[in-house]
Amino acid sequence: MASQDSAILSEQPATPFHDVDHYLAIPRVSGLALSPDGKRLVTTVSTLNGKGTEYVTALWELDPAGGKHARRITRSAKGEAGAAFASTGDLYFTSARPDPESPDADPVSALWLLPADGGEARVVHSRAGGISHVMSAGDSAATFVTASVLAGSADEEADEARRKNRKDNKVSAILHSGYPVRYWDADLGPDQPRIFAVEPGEEKEPGKPATVDAAAPLELRNLTADAAGLLRNADSVVSPDGKTVYTSFNKPLAKADSRSVLVAVDVATATHQILLDREGVSYFAGPVSPDNRRLVVMSETDTTPHQAPQVGLQLLDLTGEGPAESRLRPLAADWDRWAIQAVWLPDGSALLVTADDDGASPVFRVSPAGAGAGGGAEGAEVTRVTRAAAAYTDVVVSPDGLSAYALRSSYEFPPEAVRIDLATGDVTRLPAPAGRPRIQGSLERLETTAADRSRVPAYLALPEGASAQNPAPLLLWIHGGPLGSWNAWTWRWNPWLLVAKGYAVLLPDPALSTGYGQAYIQRGWGQWGKAPYTDLMEITDAAVKRPDIDASRTAAMGGSFGGYMANWVAGQTDRFDAIVTHASLWALDQFGPTTDDSQYWLKEMTAEMALDNSPHLHVGKISTPMLVIHGDKDYRVPVGEGLRLWYELLSKSQLAADDNGETPHRFLYYPDENHWILQPQHAKVWYGVVEHFLAKNVLDQDLPLPADLGL
Repeated sequence: MASQDSAILSEQPATPFHDVDHYLAIPRVSGLALSPDGKRLVTTVSTLNGKGTEYVTALWELDPAGGKHARRITRSAKGEAGAAFASTGDLYFTSARPDPESPDADPVSALWLLPADGGEARVVHSRAGGISHVMSAGDSAATFVTASVLAGSADEEADEARRKNRKDNKVSAILHSGYPVRYWDADLGPDQPRIFAVEPGEEKEPGKPATVDAAAPLELRNLTADAAGLLRNADSVVSPDGKTVYTSFNKPLAKADSRSVLVAVDVATATHQILLDREGVSYFAGPVSPDNRRLVVMSETDTTPHQAPQVGLQLLDLTGEGPAESRLRPLAADWDRWAIQAVWLPDGSALLVTADDDGASPVFRVSPAGAGAGGGAEGAEVTRVTRAAAAYTDVVVSPDGLSAYALRSSYEFPPEAVRIDLATGDVTRLPAPAGRPRIQGSLERLETTAADRSRVPAYLALPEGASAQNPAPLLLWIHGGPLGSWNAWTWRWNPWLLVAKGYAVLLPDPALSTGYGQAYIQRGWGQWGKAPYTDLMEITDAAVKRPDIDASRTAAMGGSFGGYMANWVAGQTDRFDAIVTHASLWALDQFGPTTDDSQYWLKEMTAEMALDNSPHLHVGKISTPMLVIHGDKDYRVPVGEGLRLWYELLSKSQLAADDNGETPHRFLYYPDENHWILQPQHAKVWYGVVEHFLAKNVLDQDLPLPADLGL
């Protein structure tokens, strides 16, 4: 028995990152909801199904006090998500699992309720078009959902009939009359999102004997029947008293342009009023203050070829008279960071805000001067609450205002629920649904100085044992966006899988990255091939000067904008031994009108600027083997970019196909993936092919390709 145990232990990988199957099996935590009494914290955990072909979600309850183990509260093959507490403490969620009361019905994402005092969850509303999102008012029993209807449906019965007709006749055609028609990986239409109030319905058979838990079904009342497609991809918030829903409408403009305007939806009358609509600015609803008197507003200016967007945090007085524009005040106008999420403290004295900041995304306290009276927003004081270099999301605040809860991650650990002491900033990890995966290696911060004296920072993930006697080959990873930062754990681009193979991974934030101020973004705006490129080369120069890095064995990798930059790098330098380019922009003149968001892109660069920064014009200088990866369902960077890149590499690069049709370039094509490789079995192939390609061209080793490729 002892020898068998030893054999089993010897087969275990040193860490989950040494075996991609183990890596894919790591449970993934997302989302956070806190009960009104502050005693229950619920998160969503994704785990692999038995076949290893998809992730299934379940709800888990965490103890905010940290004294009890995490416990699973839902379980089904279809999974559960979208947890939201009602003011009563009941927990709403969505799931397509079978309803025990209607076992023969087609599975749709229905609204479920788990009682506050325990018991089985039950379906409280199901509709043919499903339920997509749940919202609850903090101080009232009001609950709301977002759900889609077919444009021509007058009511729920008509919507169900139209859906059945399309399904029975196998019709998927969509007739468009506006723009956009696609979004990331989704075809828009003929569904259109609506906001519904969830209200008590009538008993089907009043007086008929039943158990004590029997309840009348809930019904939906459409609050935005005339919204057409204006609510697509909109974020909405509910006032604590449940009387108003604030949301953005995607207002169509001339020449296929659009911008977001801020709208107030009156729940009682199901009518809406446009509050903020200003040329050149989009507005998005943030949280409503506990006293229902102030609304946080996020704003973003339109870009121009020479001006990056400016993101602002503002307060709207909801009690004053006159145009809303006159009651809108900047909040922390001098704070040179872009707010991501905001949440009020219970007494309305301040907000907790997250924002990218120097390789992290901390929690900040924003305290408007005279906050209790709703004024003085320009003089807001901003203080950092959390100290460590980590990224915080999904922040919620305890009813007493003494603690906050959030998901925290960094490049050293995946998202995990924590409690934040708002007086001291101390952070405590709560008992989790799964343990932290062990990492073998180290993470360092390094930086260099650009020619314009700008600081260029980066993280460097090093394999265990890297030294002057055993220097590690280097992979330059270029982040997407480009308005983003390497500051949080990612499941798709995880450096530790390649660190486990002996590589060092460099994660720089070049010009255009967030968390370093507006000027840092502006220095690369409209000039992708200049400061962002030179920053990357200079931080790479700094890295390869280290004695523990092997400057003779290097590769560059990136996805989306990072893929664009990998393509640009390939045409500008031969310093790398290999280049991996995923979902990448290749010909910018072609990309602009074909992406799902052309109206944004075509404001960013003139036609001349696009050509000046387009990698495809430098294909003749490419002498580095390239691995091209693209998914056919990618609407953000259409597959035409990858197809053209592949053809031109084989026909025009210095490593073009020879007389036998052979080339060192490779193309990994996914017919049913999008901008991201989401299916676990395909992620496994992704990492396997990347490792094979890097080993061949960087290490001069021949590793086997994934068997599932059938080669």
